[in-house]
Amino acid sequence: MKIEIKDIKESKAAYVSVTGPYDQIPEILEEVVGYVMKENLQITEPPYGVYMNSPMDVPPEELQYEMGITFIGDANGEGKVKIKELPAHQAVSTVYKGPYGQAAQIYQVLIKYANENGYNVAGPVKEIYMNNPLEVEENELLTEVQFPVMKK
Repeated sequence: MKIEIKDIKESKAAYVSVTGPYDQIPEILEEVVGYVMKENLQITEPPYGVYMNSPMDVPPEELQYEMGITFIGDANGEGKVKIKELPAHQAVSTVYKGPYGQAAQIYQVLIKYANENGYNVAGPVKEIYMNNPLEVEENELLTEVQFPVMKK
């Protein structure tokens, strides 16, 4: 597994903030991606999820997360879909291959790597979904896992 500290460029994102169980994720992603396509915005990376808490710490109805996609263009959002600027930053990152629900097993590895290389984790985990679960087997799913970091 290749782990790196990488520079993340500033970008814009269309996103939906959610409180509730993860089983809503497919329909939320469909809503966000549908909005970006309807507005003819240029998608700059695959859809992502940012997870503010963990199912190990809170019940499903209290899970807080954001599903989104970055783009180039001008948009104002619509309904639940909001628009925001994502600032440039650094992140500790790796690509996990396998079922989505098992990507969390590498979180501690990334946090340890950051600490051992002079960085502190500076925010919640972001998972970027690099391929489509409707097109590849579950064991072939690729998820880039990132934690924002700051030099100690």
